[in-house]
Amino acid sequence: MSEPVKGPKSYFPSIEAKYGKSIDEWVAELREVAGKKHMEQVQFLKDRGMGHGHANALVHVFRAEHDGA
Repeated sequence: MSEPVKGPKSYFPSIEAKYGKSIDEWVAELREVAGKKHMEQVQFLKDRGMGHGHANALVHVFRAEHDGA
């Protein structure tokens, strides 16, 4: 039996459902602001209609796992 997803990735199903894009699509958009500060990346997503908590979770994973820092 697999363990439930914890941490920022636990938001991914609701991000995909609420905003109509896959996490891969959001990561591709975030590549435009790779290398910028965390909060600048969060604001980038908020400017596209994402809520703060969802944006923060996605940026956290982007920076940690997708070379976005």
